[in-house]
Amino acid sequence: MITSDLTKIADNQGSICGDKSRLSSDVSSDVSTGSTGSEGSINSYMLSPGGRRYFKPTVDASRIPFRGQVFKTLEKGCKFYTDYGALSGFDIRKTTEKTTEDKKTVLLKYFVCNIEGFNDVDLRSSNGSGSKEVQGRRTMSRRCGCKAKFVLKISSVNTYYVFSFVEQHNHPLVSQSGRHFLKANRKMTVGLRNIVFDSSKVNIGPSKSFCFTKELYGGYANVGATLCDFRNCDRDLKLYVGERDGQMMIDKFKVMQETCKSFYYAYEVDSTGHLTKLFWSDAVGRRNFEVYGDAVSFDATFDTNKYNMIFAPFTGVDKHDKCVTFAACLLSQESVTDYSWTFSYFVKAMGRNPVVIVTDQCAAMKVAIRDTFVAVNDLVASKHRLCMWHIMDKFPMKLGNRLCKETDFMEKMKTYIWSSNIEIDEFETGWGAIIKEFKLEENKWLSDMYAIRSCWIPAYFRNEPMFGLMRTTSRSESENFFFSQFHKQGDTLCEFWLRFQSAMDRQRNETVRLDNESNTSLPTTLPTWFIEDDAAELFTCAIFYKIQEEILASCYDMQIKRMSEEVEGVTHLEIRDIKVKDKLFKFLLVEIMQFVLARNLLSVNKAGVQLDRLEYVQKTIKQLNTDLDNQCGDFVEFTKKDHMAAMLGKQPVGEVSILVPNICKNKGNYFKKKRLISEREKALTKSKKRIRKCKKCEAITHDSRTCPQKKAAQKEVMPVDKPAESGLNV
Repeated sequence: MITSDLTKIADNQGSICGDKSRLSSDVSSDVSTGSTGSEGSINSYMLSPGGRRYFKPTVDASRIPFRGQVFKTLEKGCKFYTDYGALSGFDIRKTTEKTTEDKKTVLLKYFVCNIEGFNDVDLRSSNGSGSKEVQGRRTMSRRCGCKAKFVLKISSVNTYYVFSFVEQHNHPLVSQSGRHFLKANRKMTVGLRNIVFDSSKVNIGPSKSFCFTKELYGGYANVGATLCDFRNCDRDLKLYVGERDGQMMIDKFKVMQETCKSFYYAYEVDSTGHLTKLFWSDAVGRRNFEVYGDAVSFDATFDTNKYNMIFAPFTGVDKHDKCVTFAACLLSQESVTDYSWTFSYFVKAMGRNPVVIVTDQCAAMKVAIRDTFVAVNDLVASKHRLCMWHIMDKFPMKLGNRLCKETDFMEKMKTYIWSSNIEIDEFETGWGAIIKEFKLEENKWLSDMYAIRSCWIPAYFRNEPMFGLMRTTSRSESENFFFSQFHKQGDTLCEFWLRFQSAMDRQRNETVRLDNESNTSLPTTLPTWFIEDDAAELFTCAIFYKIQEEILASCYDMQIKRMSEEVEGVTHLEIRDIKVKDKLFKFLLVEIMQFVLARNLLSVNKAGVQLDRLEYVQKTIKQLNTDLDNQCGDFVEFTKKDHMAAMLGKQPVGEVSILVPNICKNKGNYFKKKRLISEREKALTKSKKRIRKCKKCEAITHDSRTCPQKKAAQKEVMPVDKPAESGLNV
């Protein structure tokens, strides 16, 4: 009875698989046939005189091979048996073959069930030395010595016929619910590989893309591949690039420059041929710089590629008050040489210097900007502006939290630092008064910041055009966060470039969307204010709202002090701002230029949601596929390697001249174990840790073992020792 129950359990689990591991059962030989399986029982079995079961697939007779069946080629015979196995519920495996002496013609070929044969058993025994045995992996095996086979033999007319065919299996076949796990039913088609590849462009990994494909196809069984197949495809993309990463990147840039002459790039390798510097700017970025390139923000970000190269985009502000990328670079080091190289090629690509460039307090950037963006050959020297936020963020660290947070020191400082309505002499007077009030005359850091005040205080930039666009590197910080949604640390250069292009597509699509909104709609204006109507027609929505604030402020903060008579259509006005000193303001209106690259999209959806039409479309597509297969005949399928070449670019032929970058070591790599950590970061990390306290008195200077209260209590209850008596008791 117990044996019979065990047999039933094993049958339901499909685990009876082999002579060596089979459960023995005293089943009566009178019962010679039966069936097993779930979801419709498609597997029939027979009992041998010894009680062993043999399973026979139940499929359409036209799909079952038979002895003497003829195939034109060996491949067609293999495909026929593979399809038969997929319908039956087992995978096939190619084994022994017999060929001619020149190895060009196959005379005899064996195809067997995938679980034919037995695994080698690794018997581990103790060697008597007392050493530990090696723990092996816990793996499962389905090898059970199945005798099913399909043998093809060449004929006298160079065709192949079925020489031998064994239909019975000694194991249960895969049920209908598990058919999609068979290798015969799993294939990473061109469409599935495109899904994995296109998902990676927007930083979607294989696991999420597999879940998305399941929803797209209507179920896991309809996908035609497993999660492991998706992950292997992503792995194969990286292996395809391999050590040819740098060469393939440069080859891709060469092709882009041949296609579009306005695409500009430059690179440099070290003495061993490893890529160290890379700069690029496309036609749209260069055109954007012509229009919006007066103010540029430059900041480096990290962890965007597997080589830890620094990624630094050149960022500006467009007519919608949004970030726009002019160019970008990848650098192996944060040195003066690397930054100078980048800035020099930036000037060559753009044709001029930016009016102002905003960076953080990087010493290497400061020297490189001073030496590169100079006045030469009719070029105007750029003015270097430091990020105010980075400097203000250092006040508590340099001066202490007590001064900055428990007094009104910071509020008074912000009044003179952030305001752009005060003059230079007002700032200097106010700064000096605050320093004297809080007795900070001897503070070296404040003295250093005051010495470079012309590089970061807004009062020194108020009379310069376009300098109000950027006062901090917040544009670059926003841009870095934007790119972080696309890039990740393990990207190859080819993957990095594809994801960079996806980021640019999103950024520029947003610009086109805002262009469309500004061209097709107008913001709400006050009915009697005609100046707002004119501004709404001239400017984009984002800029109009800024102008509207200025118009409203002019009603309360501005006064017309004097107005001259009109002379040749020109009227001079003297306007007084009640918040600042008297000043004559001039306004220069420049017509906004916009350049949009057109992209034509075609969408066809004639069937709608009518089921009869959709069925007609589906039948038509299937018929077209059938006709195409018949017409193509032995057409060579689009191979996996060809598909990867189409997605990532062709592998370089011959020796690779540009090697992949060496792993870079920069101070900004967050994941680097031995990176430089500031004292402030150490303090912040330490403050987040749970403080150990004494469980008895809650103090933090000791634990419960050394608690003074515990020791005092022990002394109170400790008995007084009596003096020892001399002599011996008899």
